[in-house]
Amino acid sequence: MSASPAMLQEHGAPQAPAADGHSGPFDLGEMLAHHILNSSEYELPFIGEVHLPHWDPVRIGGLAVDMSPSKHVVLLLLAAVITAAMTLFAARTVARQGTRRAPRGLANAVEAVVVFLRDDLCKEFIGKGYERFVPLILTQFFFILTMNLLGLVPWGGAASGNLAVTAMLALITFVVVEVSGFRTLGPAGYMRTIFFSPPGTTGAVKYLMLAIMTPVELLGKLTKPFALAIRLFANMTAGHMMIFTLVGFIFIFGHIAFGRWVVAAGSYAFVSAILLLELLIAFIQAYIFAMLSAVFIGLMRHEH
Repeated sequence: MSASPAMLQEHGAPQAPAADGHSGPFDLGEMLAHHILNSSEYELPFIGEVHLPHWDPVRIGGLAVDMSPSKHVVLLLLAAVITAAMTLFAARTVARQGTRRAPRGLANAVEAVVVFLRDDLCKEFIGKGYERFVPLILTQFFFILTMNLLGLVPWGGAASGNLAVTAMLALITFVVVEVSGFRTLGPAGYMRTIFFSPPGTTGAVKYLMLAIMTPVELLGKLTKPFALAIRLFANMTAGHMMIFTLVGFIFIFGHIAFGRWVVAAGSYAFVSAILLLELLIAFIQAYIFAMLSAVFIGLMRHEH
């Protein structure tokens, strides 16, 4: 928007609609927080902000846990419903058409991705016995991809930009990795993944290396899920912050008589380019999360 020099001199800053719909001095930080952070309201088209229900905290021992739905919980459930509906539709289409001919449309695309992830990811990185983990890897990929894509549509948002969501996904992978490793290697083999000394070491050198490598191995087990959670969270959050920051430049420099058109055109061009990049990143981050999960499972099951 534009503002005259007299208005700028009187008010000191351009006026712009705030994130909550009320006019006032434009605050870029408030806009970023409104669109990126979690909240107890959800904005719907033609309706505006809808206050989500608030429930009394559930007490677990001496800890009060708030189970009230939030914006990211709604997006999380929506992503789960879309993922389930898409995969069930593809499966029923393939079953109805039979195996004599390739399916068409969405079912064909889903089948191609499933075959690729099964053969070139799970089989390649997990190795023997990979069939048991294919459902987990496929679910991770499609679920994370759906969450990422919901962050690119109007009135949407990326639940994968919430550290609690990515941490829980990483925790599931961590539990699967450790439990499958324990069942495959046995108690003795699993303990060697923690209390490790290089093969061939004996005597005092063996115990010295054991004392050095044991904390390293324990730390390595913890850093794997930490890396999974932080990588997905940081990439999705950074992209959205960049988009809204560039859009905010239009309001920040809107008081410049001629420059506002230059800033608006530049912001539009950069935002369009970043949105295309974010579309690519949505697929890449879903694939990387699934790939690393398969790699960690394979490394643990084939500890040698």
